[in-house]
Amino acid sequence: MRIAILSRNSKLYSTRRLIEAAKARGHDVDVLNPLSCYMNINARESSIHKHGVELPYYDCVIPRIGASVTFYGTAVLRQFEMMGTYPLNESVAISRSRDKLRSLQLLSRKGIGLPTTGFASQPQDIPDLIDMVGGAPLVIKLLEGTQGIGVVLAETRQAAESVIEAFMGLQSNIMVQEYIREAGGADIRCFVIGDKVIAAMKRQAKEGEFRSNLHRGGSASLIKLTPAERATAVKAAKTMGLNVAGVDLLRSNHGPLVMEVNSSPGLEGIEAATEKDVASQIIAFMEKNAKAHKTRTKGRG
Repeated sequence: MRIAILSRNSKLYSTRRLIEAAKARGHDVDVLNPLSCYMNINARESSIHKHGVELPYYDCVIPRIGASVTFYGTAVLRQFEMMGTYPLNESVAISRSRDKLRSLQLLSRKGIGLPTTGFASQPQDIPDLIDMVGGAPLVIKLLEGTQGIGVVLAETRQAAESVIEAFMGLQSNIMVQEYIREAGGADIRCFVIGDKVIAAMKRQAKEGEFRSNLHRGGSASLIKLTPAERATAVKAAKTMGLNVAGVDLLRSNHGPLVMEVNSSPGLEGIEAATEKDVASQIIAFMEKNAKAHKTRTKGRG
């Protein structure tokens, strides 16, 4: 098969591993910077171009679209979809998962466990907003933040009020969440492919930090999931419509709680912690489903 990987940097670990895994299984792979692609949209024969040249037909496309280029990146991915290419994750599912508030609303509608979350826009609503999530300590998150950036732990009510007022004053969209103290600064990254959790790791925040992101100095280790945690992770990915997802869970006194569903989960931490060849499992899943997709659509090529 001819595979396109939408990535702005072919040297990133996750991109490199996907290239290696695809080539090892006999596929042709091109890495395309989505920002370098542009589209001809018409009723007869739409196309995608790069540097003045029309791109060939691809059987599959793997989106590795960063949060900062979600709008343009998903537009390029959508163009591939319109041309009959099989997407590992669909553009609409990526957009859905990138909207933190929308994703939590969808998960809650499906009865999936979540930290109690509040959202408001007016300063006069701050006292009730804080009460809504159980008071301080609480977590304040920028809706546009990634990799732990824009996440604040407010340990007192006064601190929470000050931070929320400051964010509102800057016209920033934030949400407020209950702080799950019993999680102990740790979360669980579940790597979901299709209807299975194929790998999982525990991410522990470094000393003096409550954010467990590996980019912020957190450590990763192998962990055994409970049946409830596996079921929650798979259900969360399916609710977003994602074939491949990183589902982040917290262990609470009332069961697993979903923090976030990531549509472009990194491979480095999970492969190192679990010693599993996650990249090859992604390519194998894509091979199987691309064939089924081709029988359902006319496509090109």
